[in-house]
Amino acid sequence: MKEKTHVEDIDRSIYDFRYDDKDFYKVEEGLTEEIVLQISKEKNDPEWMKELRLKSLKIYNKMKVPDWGPSIDGLDMDHIVTYVRPNTERMHTSWDDVPDDIKDTFERLGIPEAERKSLAGVGAQYDSELVYHNIKDEVAKQGVVYTDIESALRGEYGDMIREKFMTLIPPTDHKFAALHGAVWSGGSFVYVPKGVHLEIPLQSYFRLNAKGAGQFEHTLIIVEDDAYLHFIEGCSAPKYNVANLHAGAVELFIGKNSTLRYSTIENWSKNMYNLNTKRAIVDEGGKIEWISGSFGSHTSYLYPMSILNGKGARSEFTGVTFAGNGQNLDTGTKIVHNAPDTFSYVNTRSISKDGGINTFRSEVAISPKAKGSKSAVSCESLMVDDISRSDTIPAMDVRTADADVGHEARIGRISDETIFYLMSRGMSEEEAKALIVRGFADNVSKELPLEYAVEMNNLITLEMKGSIG
Repeated sequence: MKEKTHVEDIDRSIYDFRYDDKDFYKVEEGLTEEIVLQISKEKNDPEWMKELRLKSLKIYNKMKVPDWGPSIDGLDMDHIVTYVRPNTERMHTSWDDVPDDIKDTFERLGIPEAERKSLAGVGAQYDSELVYHNIKDEVAKQGVVYTDIESALRGEYGDMIREKFMTLIPPTDHKFAALHGAVWSGGSFVYVPKGVHLEIPLQSYFRLNAKGAGQFEHTLIIVEDDAYLHFIEGCSAPKYNVANLHAGAVELFIGKNSTLRYSTIENWSKNMYNLNTKRAIVDEGGKIEWISGSFGSHTSYLYPMSILNGKGARSEFTGVTFAGNGQNLDTGTKIVHNAPDTFSYVNTRSISKDGGINTFRSEVAISPKAKGSKSAVSCESLMVDDISRSDTIPAMDVRTADADVGHEARIGRISDETIFYLMSRGMSEEEAKALIVRGFADNVSKELPLEYAVEMNNLITLEMKGSIG
């Protein structure tokens, strides 16, 4: 009898379709030095990158699995394939040249349409490889570089990447940062020159198709002084009854008086362990804006971090997390105030349904030299029923008396009276609950471009119908 590895979900065809990967190249399951060297050879790494991979593997083998968050006992690295690619030419700049099954995947997810309508450039990753990357001519003429990181590494931007790569997220940071350093593959490189304000966004979309595999893309963005960029990240995967892993890394370098808005709509399937790491360092007068919508994965550890290194640097984090049946999502953010007159603001919403577990963690660290700094953290949690759970774990580490720090948290449930009122106005119970939840999450959706706000609201509606999971 053929083993059943694909689990169908009702009404989730936009994300849950998949293609046979029999024509794909894969390394063996597990994590050994031989596998790491095999990936390095596939990537045609420069010598320094190969050495970084091997060093990261040694660090990984020495470090312990985190024991302070949700259990990841179901993740067995001995059964994870760390590199999968289509047996085709590696990357394309013409959409017509992308293989039909991969093209169909991204067409069904709306990527080419989004590119045509509202994006300055698009990168599309399928399993371990970027399969498509393109940037509009008028954007390239401004000096903006948007390409796959591996081409940039082997080309004229190799020295720039070597100077920055895994400096914000060193392999010693935690076990899965070390794993990433050993087996990373794919991802985007963005460089915005001084004084360039990109009016329309760039986007990368990550699709993990293979069962029992991991995706380890690396995104590196450098925004020079007096510049602006909005970068959008999307991701999804079909659901299997074996564990998949996402352990990517995002490193953001923001120059003086520059702004980077980094938006994410994450809809991994519920067999995914999402152990992603994101970090930004902000120079004088610069600003990082995180916009985060987390709807998928079985278990998440996700805490985008801002390091405010220059006077007057700012960080704003706006997020919504939706945990349904079988999900344990541990999310939040960390801000380090390292300079005077820095500012941070955190505004999050978490929603729990059908026994889902949400944990919000935040840490605000204000160093002795960050005099005159201000930080405000506001987190609100909504439980749709009496079997779900929501926890808030804030931490404040303030090392100067000359700082203004505040934290506010609220946890509650949808009231029966509100549901009854909306039903009396002609709504079904499902419609009433979905309306309340969409309103609760409105602070995030209004920050997203229109197409992505619609996608987020559709995801909420699907969740409220019990159609995912």
